[in-house]
Amino acid sequence: EMQLVESGGDSVQAGGSLRLSCIASGFTLNDSDMGWYRQAPGNECEVVSTISTDSMTYYSDSVKGRFTISQDNAANTVYLQMNNLKPEDTAVYYCAALAGASIFRLRREYGGSCSEAAKSDPYWGQGTQVTVSS
Repeated sequence: EMQLVESGGDSVQAGGSLRLSCIASGFTLNDSDMGWYRQAPGNECEVVSTISTDSMTYYSDSVKGRFTISQDNAANTVYLQMNNLKPEDTAVYYCAALAGASIFRLRREYGGSCSEAAKSDPYWGQGTQVTVSS
């Protein structure tokens, strides 16, 4: 059974750092590009960062230079290192297997809501809260 489990969310002061982890089971990271999304209250879910099966990375403009995505294939785990956090980074962060969690499918089937997708879709983790205070 495919499953994604995130951890590492916390409350921090602006300028602080956090590292999110996402442990995958039921498939290997060689099978799918992986990504981190986030959703703040009242906002549509947005792509934060992705990593392909051949380790090509993408970052949204809002996090470029501050966040780093990586993966450990032996541990079947994807990480998101977040440095110099800002209050606008406050959101629930979701790990997703992009083979079934593209932004297009998210919008088509879940109205752009990561929280809805996370309720039952195996391509999504349950989410982890990151809160950054000023």
